[in-house]
Order: sequence, then structure tokens, then C-alpha cells
Amino acid sequence: MDRKAAKELLHIDGWLERSAQMVGRGKDAYLADDLLQEARDLLMMRLGEAANRLSRLNVLAPDGVNWVLAVANRNFIIHQDDQINRELTWLTLSVDLPAWHRSLTPLVVQARAALDADAG
Repeated sequence: MDRKAAKELLHIDGWLERSAQMVGRGKDAYLADDLLQEARDLLMMRLGEAANRLSRLNVLAPDGVNWVLAVANRNFIIHQDDQINRELTWLTLSVDLPAWHRSLTPLVVQARAALDADAG
């Protein structure tokens, strides 16, 4: 696996872990906390940027993951932030991103192995 792609996948893995931490606080906490909402927006922008880079590196998204959708979500957050629906963003956090995390696990394992091989 390409070193750049491996690093992007590890970044995504870390962001998905943070997303799980947000979900662990519960929906009510998320909807009541502007800082958590802003953190989620930043996380989604980062995921979109990483998805764009992985797409350009010709890394195929596994089943259940859509690089194009992640980039579109990033663009929406940046350009139409006044139209963000927090109920929908909660669904992204609590349903879509955990599914992404499960689907990306095999690629993350490959990425770690590739970086370990480079270091060794």
C-alpha cells in the first residue's frame, strides 16, 4: 500500500474513534453542545479531505463507504453551514460513521502493516 494512502487511512481511523467518543456522550449532549457540533463539523471536513486524497490515490472504498459522498458532505459543511440539520448530523455520527469504521477496518490493518514494514 502506498505510504500516503496508509497515513490517510490511519488519520481516518483516528477521526472515526473520536466520532465514536462523541456518540458515546449521547444525542442530547450532542444537540445541546455547540462545541461538540463544531467538533463534528471539523471531523467531517477532515474526513472529506482525506476521502478526496484517497480517491486521487486510486484507493477503492470498501462496501458501505463512499469517498464522493464524504467530499460532498465536506463541501456542504463549508459552503452551506447555515443549513446544517443537527438531527441529520447525529444520524451520520451514530449510524453512518460506525458503519464506515467497520468497513474500513481491513484497510486500516493493511495500512498499519505497510507503515510498519517501511519502518522496519
